[in-house]
Amino acid sequence: MNSPAVELRGVRKAFRRRERESGAHWWKREWKDKVALHELDLTVDKGGVTGILGPNGSGKSTLIRILGTLLTPDAGRAFVFGWDVVDDALEVRRHVNRVSVEAAFFKELSPWENMVYAARLYGNTGGTRRRVVEILETLGLPRDVIDQPMKQLSRGQQQKVAIARSFLTAPSLLLMDEPTTGLDPRSKKEVQSVLESLRSQREITVLLCTHDMDEAAAMCDRVLMMDGGRVLADGTPGELSTRYDAPSLEDVFMHLTGKRLEAEEMEEVAP
Repeated sequence: MNSPAVELRGVRKAFRRRERESGAHWWKREWKDKVALHELDLTVDKGGVTGILGPNGSGKSTLIRILGTLLTPDAGRAFVFGWDVVDDALEVRRHVNRVSVEAAFFKELSPWENMVYAARLYGNTGGTRRRVVEILETLGLPRDVIDQPMKQLSRGQQQKVAIARSFLTAPSLLLMDEPTTGLDPRSKKEVQSVLESLRSQREITVLLCTHDMDEAAAMCDRVLMMDGGRVLADGTPGELSTRYDAPSLEDVFMHLTGKRLEAEEMEEVAP
């Protein structure tokens, strides 16, 4: 296939929600559109790790869900290796795997059983036990938990299983939506190591959504900075730092938006 890994042409996505106007009665709410993506054009060539940086509400997770065929765009078209995410959704799913902070499992089953299930969905049955043990141990998961029910594992351990599951199925496009949230610094480095190993074995394209600037600088060949459903900057970490005369990606984002990602994250979860 000569098509790019990802191509978006004027993709727009909005969500309807009911809101109360300032000063209106509590029961008087009107439906309004909250735009998550504004007519986005984007091309990602095969290979490499492209980071999508932005706070909650920036549109990065919406973009990942569209490419994973979990959402359909309201306007425009999105392609994965030349396949339309709406018209050719089944074909797209054969080439894509997604790992996110809210990864789902069969909680009564073990990591081994969950990963075997995922592997069989992708038609991969050869040497699975050896491969599962190898990936999980590389990610720092103790061997004695591989056959324990998922519900007995810590959140960090469950997240490692989610990451291992995506590596096991060996997709052509790996969509990683905040994959290391909740992991300690050592575990984050283990994830980076496994990803580099996977890239050395075969051509794989990775889209990494994160608000961790250090993670982006360490892992990404290209960085897109998003806010309010729009791409504000695009380039390698070094290019962005030079272009905006900033010592770090955090400072680049501050220059572009006037805010820091950590502060934005706190605002999103505040009651």
